[in-house]
Amino acid sequence: MTQKTQYIIILLTLIVSAFSESSGQNADGALPSDSTEIFKTQPFPDWLHAFTGLNAWPDENPPYIPLEFIDFENIVSDPRREFGTCPPDRSTCSFDCYKCISFDDAYTCPKLSQTFDDGPSPSTPKLLAALTHNTTFFTVGLNVVKYPEVYQQIQQKGHLLGLHTWSHKFLPSLSNEEIIAQFQWSIWAMNATGHHLPKWYRPPYGGIDNRVRSIARQFGMQAVLWDYDSFDWKLESVPPQRTESEIYSDVQRWRHKTWSPAGLILEHDGMPKTVDAGIEISKIIGPDQLTVAECVGGIDYIRTF
Repeated sequence: MTQKTQYIIILLTLIVSAFSESSGQNADGALPSDSTEIFKTQPFPDWLHAFTGLNAWPDENPPYIPLEFIDFENIVSDPRREFGTCPPDRSTCSFDCYKCISFDDAYTCPKLSQTFDDGPSPSTPKLLAALTHNTTFFTVGLNVVKYPEVYQQIQQKGHLLGLHTWSHKFLPSLSNEEIIAQFQWSIWAMNATGHHLPKWYRPPYGGIDNRVRSIARQFGMQAVLWDYDSFDWKLESVPPQRTESEIYSDVQRWRHKTWSPAGLILEHDGMPKTVDAGIEISKIIGPDQLTVAECVGGIDYIRTF
């Protein structure tokens, strides 16, 4: 079993558990899974029922809803490819295969700064209680509607919220309609919960090419990639493929790589061990960090309501 396959299994477990997790808060800020108080799922809003004709949030395969502003003629015709495969050259500007960056991708930062993917989760409040700086959280739509109160805690703490698709699919493997659905349902979840439209998105697994970008741009969004991967999710693999000390050693090395530490670090707030690692990394780097929008001098959201 490859490392990427193990990562997918861990994520699928988390997404499935999002439909059955319970809440209540520990002294350390984490939300235990054995509490009798159930998370309050975000109600399906009337305005979304009126627009879609549906009555509930979808499962991991959201339906495509046509949007007037999406012009299919402006979608790049890069071929679809499955997870773990690569195009023969850099012409599609794939980040996961060739670390290719497009002109409007946010991919680095003048200060060494953390970013977190895959939440909100029952572990996120523990991270929020420990952070001494604002950061960026890229949220999975399914988790947003399952844990709306945690999403709102992130927002209330002043952190930036970005999009990480509806159900963490590898976008280059999807049809144009399926990519649109992954974006639109995540945007609707964020709007219903946080009353804003996201400007920044991070493609799961770094899976992006010019076709994905051309769709995201029609939503007004820009991709956010990274300089450094903590591989913190390996802490949760069985057996663990990475230790905390290895991660912290990498962070120390990144801190001392140049006289002025810079770059974006990829981390995760969807799992207890990755949250614990994120807290320690925050202590190593210190509070002088930036959100993605601050890194590039951009806006936080396309619109707030």
